[in-house]
Amino acid sequence: MTRSRPGDQSSTHIADGTNNIRHVFIRDMVVDCSIGIYTHEKEHEQRVRINLDLAVGEGNHMINDDIRNVISYEDMAKGIEAIIAKGHINLVETLAENIAIMCLQDARVFSARVRVEKLDIIASAESVGVEIERFNTE
Repeated sequence: MTRSRPGDQSSTHIADGTNNIRHVFIRDMVVDCSIGIYTHEKEHEQRVRINLDLAVGEGNHMINDDIRNVISYEDMAKGIEAIIAKGHINLVETLAENIAIMCLQDARVFSARVRVEKLDIIASAESVGVEIERFNTE
């Protein structure tokens, strides 16, 4: 099987030792968010669960136990919180796109898969939402 270049859209792996790609992720981050198109959604925040998967180029340098040499999941979480803090968002798709854009600002991030779920919308469903995957074009 021929492997694709890191960051190619045809790549099927997130963590990939052959291509020096590390998987950085955030699982089940639950935040209160002003999101939705309906009046009641604009009046009250609701719980949103966010999952983030990043394919990150390891590069040729050593980590040396130094946070500056890796993608910090704490910085990603703070970035998500900052996006939400900017104010009301109509669509989960918009929130997912904004999170992906934030992640891809770091050239070491080849791809970002973002899942945004509203948790309290349909009584018979655990969640509703969207998942997107975006690629760094740099």
